[in-house]
Amino acid sequence: MKKVRIAALAVLLGVTSVQAAERPWKLEREEEGVQVYLAEVPGSKYKAYRGVVKIKSDISRLLALQEDVAQSCTWIYSCQSQRLLESDGGHGWVYTRFDMPWPVKARDSILEVTTQKAADGSVTRLLKAAPERLPEDKDFVRVRRVDGQWNLRPLGNGEVEVIYEVHTEPGGSVPSWLANSFVVDAPLQTLKALRSQAQAN
Repeated sequence: MKKVRIAALAVLLGVTSVQAAERPWKLEREEEGVQVYLAEVPGSKYKAYRGVVKIKSDISRLLALQEDVAQSCTWIYSCQSQRLLESDGGHGWVYTRFDMPWPVKARDSILEVTTQKAADGSVTRLLKAAPERLPEDKDFVRVRRVDGQWNLRPLGNGEVEVIYEVHTEPGGSVPSWLANSFVVDAPLQTLKALRSQAQAN
């Protein structure tokens, strides 16, 4: 089976923090310091994923990488292009296009990103689909359901624990092999690439 980079659904999760914590996460793969967990989502045929990694960096560096919206497409799994639509304090709206393998039609999504900072220095970025914010493009299938979060927690030893959780409904027809590979490869490859960027000199 040809390995493909699928969708920056990259940024996508199916829940609030509380809901995510209640999910029955099961470790699916551990590779190069990245752990990937999966969980069933009631009423959905697509699993939620959770990626966990420790990165030798600091919060400000990681936030800068995430907030450079166009450039972050280089490390988000299967991202084709990405742009900031609007930013308003702790809220922003991001438009992303995703590569998909033939014959699956390419996807696009609009995410509302809400940034929350805690007293201990940790940062949570909530991800929520906002599909009506732009008219649909006939060349793309609009992803209409995305719920997710990033959690960045300083460990006090020069490292940050990064947790990336996502559940999405990609819309249209997606082969089971593609859906099954995506939920593992998306967090695994995204976190590996983010770590590489963050730790680069």
